[in-house]
Parts: sequence; structure tokens; C-alpha cells
Amino acid sequence: MSGRNNLIRLWFLAVDTRCHYSFLGLIWSLWPCILEGEFFLYPILIMAKSTNTTATAPPATATTAYSTGSAIVSWIDSILNRIPLPRWAIYTIFAVGAFLILLLIICCCCCCCKRKKNKNKEKEKIKLGTIKNNLTTSLVQPDIEGLQKSQENDYRGRLQYSVEYNYQREEMTVQVKQAASLKAMDSGGTSDPYVIVFLTNDSRKKHETKVYRKTLNPTFNESFTFKLLKSEVEDTSAVMQVYDFNRFSKHDVIGEVRLQLRDINLQHVIEEWKELSAASNTEYERLGEICFSLKYIPVTSKLIVVILEARKLKKMDNDGLSDPYVKVQLALNKKKWKRKKTAVKKNTLNPYFNEEFTFDVTLEQIQNVDLIISVWDHDKVNKNEQIGKLFLGCRSSGNALRHWSDMLAHPRRPIAQWHNLQSAEEIDKTLALKSHIKFPRPNR
Repeated sequence: MSGRNNLIRLWFLAVDTRCHYSFLGLIWSLWPCILEGEFFLYPILIMAKSTNTTATAPPATATTAYSTGSAIVSWIDSILNRIPLPRWAIYTIFAVGAFLILLLIICCCCCCCKRKKNKNKEKEKIKLGTIKNNLTTSLVQPDIEGLQKSQENDYRGRLQYSVEYNYQREEMTVQVKQAASLKAMDSGGTSDPYVIVFLTNDSRKKHETKVYRKTLNPTFNESFTFKLLKSEVEDTSAVMQVYDFNRFSKHDVIGEVRLQLRDINLQHVIEEWKELSAASNTEYERLGEICFSLKYIPVTSKLIVVILEARKLKKMDNDGLSDPYVKVQLALNKKKWKRKKTAVKKNTLNPYFNEEFTFDVTLEQIQNVDLIISVWDHDKVNKNEQIGKLFLGCRSSGNALRHWSDMLAHPRRPIAQWHNLQSAEEIDKTLALKSHIKFPRPNR
């Protein structure tokens, strides 16, 4: 017991002296103590071996502690000599074991933290089972009576028609036969219906039937023929819109039937009834596509636009072709800034340009710049007409914004992409460009 008491005294003495020992010495000395079951004696050993002490204890006590510690250290060395392994191997094994234990502790802590976070998220979720039955039903299941009423109000009637395509002549014949149970648009419970028929490849050419007074079940039996190339069939739709005639106000749309020709077997005559659906607010018209590349060089503040080609442009001339050219315009802070244009390509709907334009745009300006690409049809006699338009910049969306972002993310690298042309009116509304301010000239 006296030896054990001396060891305990030596432990407290070593702690008071605030001795420092290197971490490498800790690793070298701990493993033998564990092997012999003397792990609790380890702090005494390493602190007793320290020579940089600042103890304030009496000299006699310090001498006794040092002699006891040296005896224990020699005893531990004799134990290490019995192990049939070199010292560096013992120290390495202990270091690896300590590292694995530390790694295991860290993993356990991370798992516990994740479990706590998941529990908190589950508490925040609202469970439908905790809500009353009546409230749950009203949230999940709609009112059946209201749904039936809305379906009745949305019903617009039916239309019978036939569609036939002549592959030799490349002509499409649409016959409007009759309509049934049309929606009443007038105050007297009737309508004055007529039908407008057109193809989306050229919506300017529209045909319409006669107006039938005060009836909801008119019989038309009128046929209309359209010129349609075989190459345009897949991208074209046949549209039949039923209107209610008003003498002194705007005509009301009752409904429409829209047929995707690529989904129909045109080898035979198609004749069927179809329910009318709500007409789209803005008539979709295929204006064409354009391909161009963008490259921005921040060092030289250069924005390079290369107009490559366009395809499937809208027909603008009477001969079924167009004379397209492209305008490239920059707007800064919603004001028109710079503008350039390509050469005119005669009599084609698939022009190839491959023209490059360079603009000086600083890095500060690039965040507030809108790049506007517009395709025009050149006319020698009349005014030039816009075929379609689009814009790119930080205010754009969809493919246009993705193209602009890719250009900024990859400087000095040309990024090419195809874009669908849109209506010029829609783009102008979105851009809302300000006109140039003209200052009044002073009177001379």
C-alpha cells in the first residue's frame, strides 16, 4: 500500500508542476502500459520523466518522486523489451489504433446530429391525420356539385368535320360539316355561329363559313383547300374556330378544334365529331428558328455575336417564300444602344448567314444589357415586315437565359444554340424599351 500511496502522491505532484510532454512521447509510452494493465500509471510515468518542471514543492519530495518515476520507467522498458516486435512497430500499431478510435467517435457524433435534424423536420411537418375529418375532406376532395357546375359551364358544343390530304398536289382539304349543342352566347339563349378555318403554317390565309342566325345546331357543309408541302405536314396544325356573330360589337369565340397533322393518318379521309375546347388567347404561329453563337471576352470587353443560320421561317411573300435578314441590337438599361444587321438572303425560308458582329461592352455593362435578335422580311416596294424576335440577357428566361448564362460562365469560348422565334409584340411588351429622349432645340 505504501508503494501505491507514493504513486498517487507522485500523480498529484506531477499535475501541480504543470509539466509538458510531447504528443509523440505520449504515443510511444502508452501502449506498453495498456499491455501490462498499468494504464492508470501512465500520467505518472510521462510527467516524472519531464525535466522542465517549475514545481514549488520542497527539494526532498521532488527527489523522492524522481527516483520512484525512474524506477517505474526502467520497469516499463524491461516489459517493452519482452515484446518480440521492434519499438517503431509497437508505436505505429498504437497510433493507427488511436486514429481509428478517434474516427469512430467522429462518425458516431455525425450520425447523432443527423438523427436530431431529421426528428426536428418530422415534427415541423403537418400530418393530415391530426386534422379533423371534415377539414381534411375539404382540403383533399373538391366539392362534387361545384365540379359538375363548372363542367357544365365549360361545355361548348361539338363539331363534325373531315380532313383529306392530296400527296400529289400537296393540298389539304378541310370540310366543316355541322355543329351540335353549341354554347348560347346571346341573351335570348341562342347564337349566330360561323367557323373560321386555317393552317398554322400560314395563318394569314383564313377561310370562314356563312353565318347561321339564332341556332345552336347549324349545318355548314363547306370545304376549303390549302396549299401544304409534304415537308411542312409534321409541324402544321389545322384549326377550326367557332365564333358567335355580333353586328355592333366584337365577335365572341365559342370554342375551337385543333388537329396536329402529325398525329393523323392522312392516307385516308378522316371524318369525325369532336368537342370544342377553349380557344387560346394568343394564336400560336410557327415563326421559325434561328441559330447563333455568343462569346464574351472580359479582358478586352468584347461581345461577339455570330449569326449562323435560320430554318423554317414564316412565309411572307405571295410566292410562299421570304427575303430574310437579321438585326442584332443592344439595349442598355432599357434604352436602345447599338444596332447592326446582316445581308439579305433572297427567296428562301432556310437562309445561311455566318456573319460576325463585335460590340464593346464592359463587365459592368454586361449585367444591364439586353441582346435583341430579330428576323425581318425585306421588301423593295412596301415596308419591311418582322418575321420573329427574341432577346437574351439577365432579364430573359428559359433557353435564352440558359444561353446567356453559359456565355458568361465560359468566357472566351463561343456558345452556339438554336432558338425559336417569338411574336414581336410579346417581346416588345417584355422588354418595355424606352425611346430616346429628344431635347428641344433652342430658337435661333
